[in-house]
This record gives sequence, C-alpha cells and structure tokens, in this order.
Amino acid sequence: MLSRVAEHLYWMARYMERAEGLARLVNVNSNLVLDLPRSVTFGWEPLIAITGSEPAFFELYDEMDEKSVTRFLIADRRNPGSILSCIQNARENLRSTRDLVPREAWEQVNDLYLHAYDRLRGGIAKSKRYDFLRGVIHSSQLLNGLLDGTMSHDEAYEFIRMGRNLERADVTTRILDVRSADLLPGRREELTPFENIQWMSVLKSLTAYQMYRQNVRVRVRGADVLRFLLQDREFPRALHFCLDQVEACLHDLPRNDAPLRSVTRLQRKVQEADVPELADEGLHEFSDQIQLELGQVHEQISNTYFLLDRAA
Repeated sequence: MLSRVAEHLYWMARYMERAEGLARLVNVNSNLVLDLPRSVTFGWEPLIAITGSEPAFFELYDEMDEKSVTRFLIADRRNPGSILSCIQNARENLRSTRDLVPREAWEQVNDLYLHAYDRLRGGIAKSKRYDFLRGVIHSSQLLNGLLDGTMSHDEAYEFIRMGRNLERADVTTRILDVRSADLLPGRREELTPFENIQWMSVLKSLTAYQMYRQNVRVRVRGADVLRFLLQDREFPRALHFCLDQVEACLHDLPRNDAPLRSVTRLQRKVQEADVPELADEGLHEFSDQIQLELGQVHEQISNTYFLLDRAA
C-alpha cells in the first residue's frame, strides 16, 4: 500500500472526527449557556481554548462573543480548523483514494461538503444552527457505519480507524483540560453551585452522559467523570479505549515497533494516573503531557508509514 494513500485515508478520518467533535462542542455549549443563570459569567471563550486557536481567532475577530466564535468555528474558511474547512479537507483527502472505499462512503462525504457549503455561504442563522450541527454529527456517524460495515478490514481500513481514534483521544483530552479548569476546587467560586451542570456538559460534549450513568451509577462528580473519560476501556470516546484501538490497528500493520512503543507508554501513563489527585490539582499539566505524547504517537506513525514516498 502506497504511503501517500495511507496518509490520505488517515487524515480523512481525522478531519471528519474533528468536524463531528466541533459540532458536538458548539451544540453543548449553547445549551450550557442557557442552563446557567445570567449572573454567571460563562461564555464562548472555552471553545476557542479547546481548539487551541486563540491567535488565529484574534487575527480575524476583536471579541469572543457568540456570533464571532460560532462563525469562526463553523463557517469561516479562513480558519483551517472550522467545521467547513475540516469537511473540505476530508473530502480532498478522500477524493484521490476513493477507489479504496465503498462508493457510498465517498458520496456521503461529498454530499456533506456540498450541503455544508451551500448552507454556510452566508453564515448560519442561530435558529438553524442546532439542526445544521446535528446533521454534521449524523453524517459523520453514518460515514463511520458505512466504513465499518461495508469496507474490507484491510490495511486501508486500519489507517482510517487509527486516524479516527487518535483524533478522538485528542478531542477528549482538550475538553477535559479546558472545561475542567472552571470546575476544579478553589476556582471561580460563583460557579460552585453549578458544578454538576458543568460536569454534565463535559460528558455531553463527548456523548458520554448516558453511558456514564449506566456504568458509574452515581451522581455526576468530577473525580468519577475524569476516571470514566480517562481510564474506561469500554466507552468508545474514553482516552484509554481510543489508545487501545490505535494499538490494535498497529498490531495489524508492518514495521510497528516504534509507534507501538509510544502508544504502550501512553496507555500506561493514562491507566496509572492518580485520578483523585488530578481532580484536586494537576489536571492541566497532566493534559498537556498527554497532548505532547499524542503528538509523539502521530509523529511515529507519520515517520513510519507516511514519509516513505518522499524519502524515495
């Protein structure tokens, strides 16, 4: 399998997962702002922090209000991390490799891009935002189902699955880092009575609330949420589950020694984390370290599988 083909499939999956994650975040944040009283100063800044795009945002906008943030994250083609840009990038990566995936998968991505471009040319009205974002989420889930159910689980499929799960791991750590900064003890006293609502928002950002209640069976508490989203090995968006999936993909690929070592080291760090201590302090530093090591996993994958053609 050509390395450039593997790279296109890997990034197609990452971009689609990124678009879906952003759609979930914007929808959940909209509901959170409505749930909190007006006296509580909680707005749209966390979404920009989660995406790590503060410099790019302030090059284009002056204020982090709802209109500016949602346009930047959803429809602004000048933002390479917007939903529209991610869908476009996913489409371009899949265009040159569409012979390797079921025709319906290519049509799904292409139709999503055309629909999104048509809807977003003039921005998106607040009244139509929820339906549009829900459509992005459903389209991404439909694509995952088409690929899982109708594509041969060969090397091409493994690169798609690996990209999808590495991106999910990245999104989970970013949400925990930024969302939890306002929830941990000793911070922003006016939000203390509403911590339960905010931790529910963290779970809902990852579509994890129902599975949390089913598996943890206690009220929503910080330490329990962290343990579930970091260490659970059965929930598909938990960090450890995502890393297990990446490990499984690598086991089916050749020359896997270096990336496997990186993944195994990260799995051990996550599983051995002292969650009660992180719930009190140190989560930001821990999340930063996880982000760095996820980047190292990506670099190992890229150096092993994607640079062969260029080196030649």
